[in-house]
Amino acid sequence: MKEYFDYATMVASKGVLNEEGGPFGAVIVKNGKIVGIGNNKVLLKNDPTAHAEITAIRDACKNLNTYDLTGCIIYSTSEPCPMCLSAIIWSNIKEVYYATTRLEVARIGFRDNLIYDYLENKNKNVIKIKKIENKDCKELLNNYKNKIY
Repeated sequence: MKEYFDYATMVASKGVLNEEGGPFGAVIVKNGKIVGIGNNKVLLKNDPTAHAEITAIRDACKNLNTYDLTGCIIYSTSEPCPMCLSAIIWSNIKEVYYATTRLEVARIGFRDNLIYDYLENKNKNVIKIKKIENKDCKELLNNYKNKIY
């Protein structure tokens, strides 16, 4: 396990030195072999979704030629934010190990807690979300379900 954290830390440090993004790294392991590597590339890509876990998931999916990472484990230098946690769940990774917490990340200026607070119903001023009725959108779902294309 230490070797995976060492690798994730090295990748994160290199990314910070190259001004790619924040101090975050992740590796994805399957059957004891690293299959995906990622560091935060938000600044490099001008992409707020280019977190370490996301870039590692993208790398693993590319390397394994699949969207399903069942049987994989992710090691991250920090606790995954809600977006990354969702991507981990969507990709079917069932084990996550992390080294620093969202509270530690908040102390250096990152705002993961803003989203966690929203999800825990503690701050509804973060974003306005409203459901609008639209028959075409419902028809789209039904067409997909019934394979009408």
